[in-house]
Amino acid sequence: MPRMKTIVNAIVRWGWLTLLVLFAFGYLAAGLSEPQNELQNQGSGQLSDASLKDLNHVETILAKTWENQGLERTEYADWLTVCRRMSLAMVGSGLSVEEIRFLESLPEDQRESVHLESLLLDSRFHHYWSERWSRFLVGADEGPFLVYRRRRFRIWLYEQFASDRRYDEIVRRLVNAEGLWTDRPEVNFLTVTFDSNDGQPDPVRLAARTSRAFLGLRIDCLQCHDDFLGNVSLGDIESPREGLQSDFHQLAAFFSAAKTNGFQGVQESEADYRYQYLDSDEDVDVEPAVPYSPELLPDEGSSRSRLAAWITHPENRQAARAAVSHVWALLFGRSATESVDNLPLDQSAPEVIEALADEFIASEFDLRHLIRLIVKSSAFRVSSRAVFLVTDEHEKANAVFPLTRLRPEQVAACVIQSSRIKTIDRDSSFVTQLQKFGSTNDFVKRYGDIGEDEFTNESVTITQRLVMLNGNMLKESISDNPIMNASSHIDLFAPTDDLAIEMAYLSVLNRRPSESERVHFGERISNAEFRRQAIEDIFWVLLNSTELAWNH
Repeated sequence: MPRMKTIVNAIVRWGWLTLLVLFAFGYLAAGLSEPQNELQNQGSGQLSDASLKDLNHVETILAKTWENQGLERTEYADWLTVCRRMSLAMVGSGLSVEEIRFLESLPEDQRESVHLESLLLDSRFHHYWSERWSRFLVGADEGPFLVYRRRRFRIWLYEQFASDRRYDEIVRRLVNAEGLWTDRPEVNFLTVTFDSNDGQPDPVRLAARTSRAFLGLRIDCLQCHDDFLGNVSLGDIESPREGLQSDFHQLAAFFSAAKTNGFQGVQESEADYRYQYLDSDEDVDVEPAVPYSPELLPDEGSSRSRLAAWITHPENRQAARAAVSHVWALLFGRSATESVDNLPLDQSAPEVIEALADEFIASEFDLRHLIRLIVKSSAFRVSSRAVFLVTDEHEKANAVFPLTRLRPEQVAACVIQSSRIKTIDRDSSFVTQLQKFGSTNDFVKRYGDIGEDEFTNESVTITQRLVMLNGNMLKESISDNPIMNASSHIDLFAPTDDLAIEMAYLSVLNRRPSESERVHFGERISNAEFRRQAIEDIFWVLLNSTELAWNH
């Protein structure tokens, strides 16, 4: 009897311990806490009357453009395609099956709006756009040692997007940043240039970055000489002149007031910029001045605060056009003009960009309002498929949705998300998030990071194809793993082959299969020795398809 009691006690003790270990593993692997699903807290996502009026204005501009050019637009894409476009642009991956099922529970006319509103509040959106904007503002390199904290700068941008900070305020904080780069992360916009100016902010690099990022002007060539080719027009907007070397260095002079002051970090002082111009024999003092619209520059204040106020002045339409152009490029995957950071002062942008710039200024530089207008416009919702011959004119006039290759991190995120039924977000388990982080970094390193050249469309390389065909990430995403992988879940819980095929398509391509695709893959599953292996093969084929690798 004592021996039996000892055995029972041991079984109870170790049994509870075993259950506890299994419970902990299940929590780490799949997450047992109930997520704070922001999607379920959304209303219909309908625009307010004021926003609807703004959207109608944009729609009128688009319709007028098509009519004037005699162009036919394509039909609107289905809601799944539009929602996939939103997710790719705003969180860097496709939809999860969990998201699709929730949206299917809503009336069809509300699905796109609800998904958009949920993404605007999603931490994935704030994280993804903070990384994209970081590349645009400070580049993709690690920068100078110790005095530059790129991660802190990115987290600071994340906080700005999460708190719905207005664009003009973000710009003012960047241009006028003061303090240490550790406790004032926006200062890293300045310290990233320390390595080229002996431990001080480099006015030349800051002027070049400011002109491209905030003004949409490429005036780098003016650093060395006047514009002899007629590529840069500055001065009076109504009657522009050729760009001068002094235009660039007068802009740089604003940043000469930013000085490193020991343990106080970057502090504002008097501007003291000197430069030897091409036709000069010696250095001369250069006073701060703006390259156009000098009447908008305040007379009082520190040098950088005056520059920041000038950039964000409501009448500085060039700066508003630059911001709209960048947001448009992030959402479409390509610029509305030849280059996202080159909008010549003497040339008008496409009419829709001009109209959106007006609305952006009227909304007091509300980024979320701008995103809503673009995403809800016909330009974002038209199909990429047409029953007529698509020309460059159709794409330039936004009569057809442009086809763009996904960025490396988007490809990685799509592969990883397709391997999970549930959405991978901040509510996912620690193991899942850690796996995504490590797999994405490894994939991008092998696939090739395009750096800060955000919108270059280069052809696919052999190395990139091999990474997709034989890479470890893809193998791990579709392998037999009943705890983690969607392919195994579908094999276990899909009662019919038809449903298994549909779930695979929804997971990977965010659409349902056509009838011919159902028949083809249905036969493959029926003739396979092992159903699980056939489903894995379907996932492998879809993940390596051209359709996955492109936004359409």
